Amino acid sequence: MIKKFLYVIVFLIVGAPFVLWLGATTSLDRTLSHNAATSALPSFADQSNGLVRINTGKYTFRARVAGFGGTRGNLILLHGFPETSAMWIPLIDAAAMAGYQVVAFDQRGYSPGARPEETHAYVTTALARDVLDVADVVGFETFHLVGHDWGSGVGWNLVLTDASRVKTWTSLSIPHMASFGAAIAEDPDQQQRSSYMLLFRTPWLAEQIFAFNDFELMRGVMYNEHGDAQVEEYLAVFSEPGALTGALNWYRAAGFDAPTADLKLKLPYLFIWGNQDPAVGRVAVEGQAQYLPEAYNELELDAGHWLMETHAELVVPAVLSHLATYGS
Repeated sequence: MIKKFLYVIVFLIVGAPFVLWLGATTSLDRTLSHNAATSALPSFADQSNGLVRINTGKYTFRARVAGFGGTRGNLILLHGFPETSAMWIPLIDAAAMAGYQVVAFDQRGYSPGARPEETHAYVTTALARDVLDVADVVGFETFHLVGHDWGSGVGWNLVLTDASRVKTWTSLSIPHMASFGAAIAEDPDQQQRSSYMLLFRTPWLAEQIFAFNDFELMRGVMYNEHGDAQVEEYLAVFSEPGALTGALNWYRAAGFDAPTADLKLKLPYLFIWGNQDPAVGRVAVEGQAQYLPEAYNELELDAGHWLMETHAELVVPAVLSHLATYGS
């Protein structure tokens, strides 16, 4: 009986992690097909509409650009986890049609040419610097900024620390980071909603769970409200060795940035959120009021977290209206 018990213990300690690792590593694309496809894209200098590569000198970002030659202003879109610039296609198309020059880039860790190995390379201040570097390359002296999920986290860092080039700010799902942080620290409901971050911050284990059995968890749970073309692109990214680690390092580097001295937002602000979002509770949303400007509008939707996927017909006109109102 004791021997059987010891065999079970040995399997749990050694065998289970091996099975998990094997099921994950065999799901990866060792041919690096997404990397090769990205390398074959034209540079922004050669083409200003469609899929391009934007070389900032430090990194090369895969990006969707549209509307260049438009005269209504400039717009940068920041995706979150676990997505790419593909999440913004409905807004990219509509904004370009309305006369805006639009850039949505696959951010650090997601673009094959912008995937540093060090965890500290993913602190939010560095990710926000990428936004300004991309803006420099595409010639955006000023721009409107829209973010979702972790893209909102990057946007919040930028608009609270260096907003001189940002004309308006729109956040999908994520309220003011001071309010969100306070809710995580103090509100039991938000603590439960954010408990998934413990797994995401765990080195090695999170990568194996996400990739296991041909990314079954991501396909069946995380992407159950996404279109087939989106899922195909996202998994092409994450199936490359190192990509999941780069994306998860956003969570692992969180909290290492210096605190922001002035938490008051001074830009016109639109907040769009779903009241059924499993990751963000009402306490965090309502707590942001003390930090917001007079030029503030909120759109509450009967929706979850994936607002562009499920309610683009409401999100897109709200964003365009916000840009038109405060764009001068």
